[in-house]
Amino acid sequence: MTPDEYCQDRTAKSGSSFYYSFLFLPEAQRKAITALYAFCREVDDVVDECSDADLARSKLSWWRAEIFGTFDGKPNHPVCQALTTSIANFNLPKEHFIEIIDGMEMDLQQTRYHTFAELNLYCYRVASVVGLMAAEIFGFEDHTTLDYAHNLGLAFQLTNILRDVKEDAERGRIYLPLEELEKFTVSEQDILDNHCTDNMKKLLDFQAQRAQGYYDKAFALLPEADRYAQRTGLIMANIYQTTLNTIQRDSCQVLSQRISSAPLKKLWIAWRTARTEKRRHRKFLASR
Repeated sequence: MTPDEYCQDRTAKSGSSFYYSFLFLPEAQRKAITALYAFCREVDDVVDECSDADLARSKLSWWRAEIFGTFDGKPNHPVCQALTTSIANFNLPKEHFIEIIDGMEMDLQQTRYHTFAELNLYCYRVASVVGLMAAEIFGFEDHTTLDYAHNLGLAFQLTNILRDVKEDAERGRIYLPLEELEKFTVSEQDILDNHCTDNMKKLLDFQAQRAQGYYDKAFALLPEADRYAQRTGLIMANIYQTTLNTIQRDSCQVLSQRISSAPLKKLWIAWRTARTEKRRHRKFLASR
């Protein structure tokens, strides 16, 4: 198995919504974003699948060293071997990869966030930085597109946090800011016990509205000239917003189940969005 095949297999088996958006990219971009996603999965799994925190820290330290080695032309892991081509072809700073690892390590250091400002830093490291690198791979003319990517990354991560409230609680983690739990008179135990009350629903609705606000902000920032180049992010956004819309119809369902669209539906959303963006791009070119 080649490094690119390893990354492709890693991404396909993840079942992530991201996989369906990658299908509509040219080969070089598809390989680059697949390698980046595979890297994110590797370091994320270190934290999620390793019950020994000290061992997880050691593994993340290994990944830091591996990133430095990769940028020195000496990659060992198949993912980093695949990333060498991406790094050569696209503007993917070493510091961004390290920041992603730092974000993953935050999960080993804390299981609660007192304010949204604290949570915002975590979201930036594990999601917005990935969005910034993805925007570089997809290509852009206007640097405002990077602001779009930053905000879209936040929207994705806030959607994930809301979707995974039950799963995270089972791991002892609560990402919803504690000052907001207090504001809505919801206790940590209410979340750990999956206890749905009127106040809990108001808290979850508030989180959903915030996530939607970041989608709206991201879309408003995306220049028309860069929409088609960034269509992969728009495909991901439509898939993620489908999940968010389902949650918004009854936010308390996240306390009892993990909300997700079926693979066929994700593929249909991806195809529909790609087709829509292609038509929109043609009209834009004709109007120039």
